[in-house]
Amino acid sequence: MIIKKIEERMNLSLSSYGKELSTVRTGRANPKMLDGVRVEVYGQKMPISQLATVSIPEPQMINVQVWDKTNVSAVDQAIRTSDLNLNPLVDGQLLRIAIPKLTEERRKELIKVLKTIAEKAKVAIRNIRRDSLEELKKEQKDKNLSEDDLKKNSNEVQKITDLKIAEIDKKLSEKEVEILKV
Repeated sequence: MIIKKIEERMNLSLSSYGKELSTVRTGRANPKMLDGVRVEVYGQKMPISQLATVSIPEPQMINVQVWDKTNVSAVDQAIRTSDLNLNPLVDGQLLRIAIPKLTEERRKELIKVLKTIAEKAKVAIRNIRRDSLEELKKEQKDKNLSEDDLKKNSNEVQKITDLKIAEIDKKLSEKEVEILKV
């Protein structure tokens, strides 16, 4: 039962990592690229998806149809100031964003960003492992778990941790290949 909970927590971290990876620009238009952009409207920061419809009319173009025309300049400004290096063209309530080809230098920068994201995900997985091992030791100390069960469960937690870290590395290398592909 404890092992199932641990695996679920690690899977949540992995899915969060996957979402974060999908926001990294690869040279082709992807509506998830704008997921990390927050717009200051109505006295709070909101994601673009709550203010506009994002579509991909062609591989190198993103269209953002803002619902409320009073928010167009705020959405435009948020995209321009994000770390995506994008410059939208405003056409009424529609923002057209051309996705430029990635330069060699930008590709290397993106790979550094990817590695940072991967390292954060690995740290999250390791933290779950550490917390789980502490919980197992506490269970053993409270006489709810035998020494053999502690050892067996600790080994199981380590196996799960190794698998999840291998998954992170696999996703990272896939994304690197995608970015380096010209």
